[in-house]
Amino acid sequence: MNKIIFTIFFFYLCVQNTQAQFLMDMVDTTKETGKGILSVYKRFDHLNFSCYIQPQYQMSSTKGIQTFEGPDFNPEVNNRFLLRRSRVRIEYLHWGKKDNPTVQISFQFDANERGFTVRDVWGRIFENKYKLFSVTTGMFARPFGYETNLSSANRESPERGRMNQLLMKSERDLGAMISFDARKKIKGLNYLKVDVGIFNGQGLTSNGDFDNSKDIIGRVALKPYPISKNIALSAGGSVLLGSLLQNTKYSFHTLTVGGIKTFVVDSTESNKGRNAPRKYFGADAQLKIKNKIGFTELRGEIIVGKHAVLKNSNSTPTALLTGNDGYYIRNFNGAYFYFLQNIFSEKHQLIIKYDWFDPNTKAKGKQIGVPSSTLTAADIKYSTLGLGYINYISNNVKLMLYYAKVWNEKTNLAGYTKDVKDDVFTCRLQFWF
Repeated sequence: MNKIIFTIFFFYLCVQNTQAQFLMDMVDTTKETGKGILSVYKRFDHLNFSCYIQPQYQMSSTKGIQTFEGPDFNPEVNNRFLLRRSRVRIEYLHWGKKDNPTVQISFQFDANERGFTVRDVWGRIFENKYKLFSVTTGMFARPFGYETNLSSANRESPERGRMNQLLMKSERDLGAMISFDARKKIKGLNYLKVDVGIFNGQGLTSNGDFDNSKDIIGRVALKPYPISKNIALSAGGSVLLGSLLQNTKYSFHTLTVGGIKTFVVDSTESNKGRNAPRKYFGADAQLKIKNKIGFTELRGEIIVGKHAVLKNSNSTPTALLTGNDGYYIRNFNGAYFYFLQNIFSEKHQLIIKYDWFDPNTKAKGKQIGVPSSTLTAADIKYSTLGLGYINYISNNVKLMLYYAKVWNEKTNLAGYTKDVKDDVFTCRLQFWF
């Protein structure tokens, strides 16, 4: 009997809800076997599976480049096949009285030739008295900005911009969040969404939280608002207020000494035990215009702020400082802009994307690498122009062709006195259900 129940249950997971209901109509629930099947059906009535895979081929300008268009290339490689993402999402949504959602549970993992990674594990509780609030806790995307929360399955460029990859590496973090999002008609509120959460801070780049500092992250968003019959506007403002425990007395800041931009160390004993700053402020907007052949969309986001990082990196540190190490406090800014245009029909889309990330706004180009300066490659500004084409071949397959032209500012630092040849072409097929 258990084999029969399992077989029918498995078949149910592979069909749509209407087909599953037809299957249940065929079962005699007055008998023991039928009762077992019915209990399984009721329990998993709102269980949903989805999946997407992204096999792709890439070519780079030179061998062994470091890139933000996927993993770095190996030393003797300038072309490769890889499985960029292969993700399965399992989601359960329970409905209570009057068709009100009560609990949502989500689990997503990524499996490819580089390993197995858990991406999402979270639960959400809905408030149904006022139908305004929900609480989410677990491992999920930080509520900051637009591109950070745009799924890799739906994004028009192969990867998020350099800015987002560095500031929000892996996008997810462990924490809890309360959301305001009206689920009934309330004048003036149905286009508003507010998320506020508290998170460990280091994301998924560390095996666990290594200090008591936490990040408070908030976002206020205008959901797509119809300005006219054919034009919709959405926008948002985000803030991240966080810090890292400074467990040594050393702190480095960019100053001018003898006419030279360099890092100057502050080794005051009282620095030890203080919190090094992480403060991000962002704004984004999206304008979508319907036309005869599809849509034109303009999209942009800018982030400015200050963060505590290591000398040769702009990613969030993954462990406490050791020895004579100290945090390097850098002021940064970055942005991206999209122009999206359907051609011929909605199945064909052109993409132009420009982004930049300046990791140290107090240092420029030729100031980096001069004798006596301690500035590093982590202080160099990068800009990227992306040109792409997408063909939505069917509801389950899309083709992406994308060329990323990357520029770094010219410096006096060895290896970066001119533009590094690190352009990347990507050809990707995405399959999903």
